[in-house]
Amino acid sequence: MRIAYIQPIGGASGDMMLGALADLGMPIEHLEEELSKLNIAGYRLEARQETRCEMRGTYLKVNLEDQTRYSPKQLLDSVAGSSLSQPVKDQSCRVLKALWQAESRVHGETQDVLDLEELGSVDTLVDVVGSAIGFEYLGVELIHAAPLVIGNSSPPRRAGGYSNPAPATLELIASVGAPVVAENPMYEKAGELTTPTGAALITTLAQFNRPAFAVDRVGLGLGTKDPAEFPNALRVWLGETSQVDATSSIRQDQVVLLETNLDDVSGLVLGYTQERLFAIGALDVWTTPIQMKKNRPGVVLSALVPKDKEREASEVILRETPTLGIRTRSIDRYVADRQVFTVETDLGPISVKIKILDDKAVSAAPEPDDVRRIALETGRPFQEVYQVATEAARQKLL
Repeated sequence: MRIAYIQPIGGASGDMMLGALADLGMPIEHLEEELSKLNIAGYRLEARQETRCEMRGTYLKVNLEDQTRYSPKQLLDSVAGSSLSQPVKDQSCRVLKALWQAESRVHGETQDVLDLEELGSVDTLVDVVGSAIGFEYLGVELIHAAPLVIGNSSPPRRAGGYSNPAPATLELIASVGAPVVAENPMYEKAGELTTPTGAALITTLAQFNRPAFAVDRVGLGLGTKDPAEFPNALRVWLGETSQVDATSSIRQDQVVLLETNLDDVSGLVLGYTQERLFAIGALDVWTTPIQMKKNRPGVVLSALVPKDKEREASEVILRETPTLGIRTRSIDRYVADRQVFTVETDLGPISVKIKILDDKAVSAAPEPDDVRRIALETGRPFQEVYQVATEAARQKLL
């Protein structure tokens, strides 16, 4: 499987992503030819080799020759009505919708009346669609990413301006729980390092981890800043998953089962104990009704934990319940690969867990917390939101 790993070593923007993909080998002529299928003019691409902190990369700039601003619907319609490939259309629309949803939440306006400033330009469309074109050209099947570098939190630098990070950027990060790099003195005067467009591309298309894979090419996209302390650049690693990772969808590992019989404990204590066990990393916790000596009804408290959590979990059970002893045994188990994606639905973005068998996605399960949140926000029944998310995942991911 062809893998792309995005490393925002000094920020992330749409231009930086395009620059990295061009640096990996996507010809500018191919990008221009594909973008022409949008039937939107008013821009010119300029690519050149530059350095940031002695790192050579590609600086790709979208020069606007027409300052026309477009609505979210106009931009989405231009993609949907184009002759671009369906995968490029799908990826582009997912990113654009995520961007508009973040802007809508920030401004408290629906998308049909949302007044876009910079994000309503052709530049945004070129960055998003161009990135999807680049990933397709390079044969990328799965995208991963390192934590985002957003710079230090700072107040607006001018009257009426935004703080760093920009509200839409932070909204996109929060919508998927994306990891971010800690504040650092070297970012103090750098200002905005990750733009809303850069955040939308990465949080929508990528998983935040780095799998085992063989790297064969690296591309560096350069930003407009050039601080002395760090390179304002985004790096994309390109490669293939190893043979083991590509063919093995089921892995075997070993965990520990802890059990104790209880006949003198309340449901309140059991509930609290379960919470504490999950908090320290238990994989699963459950109770089973049993009949104990002297005909007393009781329960078996069971906890499945990683081997390195055995002692800590045992201490929780001994401390929080009346038990005097705990049974332990090692358990072998088989585990299917799984991946978490964010799918766009008419009700909003929802995280979905995909089960992988034989390198194929075989089932999708929406995350209950996301379903619950949207059900409360919209007033829709939980089951209805769950079904909407499941169907969206089946159509887009299975």
